[in-house]
Amino acid sequence: MAPLLRLSAWIDSLNEAVGKFIRWLVLAAVLISAGNAIVRKLFNYSSNSFLEIQWYLFAGVFMLGVGYVFLHNGHVRIDFISARLSARTNAAIDSIGIVVFTIPLAIIMMSLGWPLFHNAWVSGEMSQNAGGLIRWPVLALIPLGFLILLVQSLSELIKRVAFLTGHRDQPFTDVHAKSAEEELAEELAASAAKLRESR
Repeated sequence: MAPLLRLSAWIDSLNEAVGKFIRWLVLAAVLISAGNAIVRKLFNYSSNSFLEIQWYLFAGVFMLGVGYVFLHNGHVRIDFISARLSARTNAAIDSIGIVVFTIPLAIIMMSLGWPLFHNAWVSGEMSQNAGGLIRWPVLALIPLGFLILLVQSLSELIKRVAFLTGHRDQPFTDVHAKSAEEELAEELAASAAKLRESR
């Protein structure tokens, strides 16, 4: 089990890095969106390429971020049911769900998404909008995003099985980084405390 847990840890670190990279995609999308809006209002000018790059970036955030969300157990689940079940029962349900639903879905979507990307790459497919962008980069996100989901699913399955067989203390990742909102809340609370002390 130890080699599989090392593989799981490597996959987790990879998706942790992807999650940190995605923050830059969000920033780029916000800056481009704001810049496009300002230019349109001030100079009555807009470009389809600026509009399309925004949704390319949003697509990148969602498709590349799926592994990061799974890593941090941030995906949608029925909490009012799972909260009433034991950790072992939840781990068993997760394992079945990963094997029966998540892994097959990822494989099917990769097999369907690859031809779309390949055809766009070979043909040099462009947007139908005037001044639009080439299509293959955004279509590449479909197989790539589901590949990321697939490998993270394998990592999560390894962790659940390790937990169920007594090789691990918990079914989820050991990395519990604070969210940006939690960090901001702590900084604001610390600033408020300092302000009260200075008075």
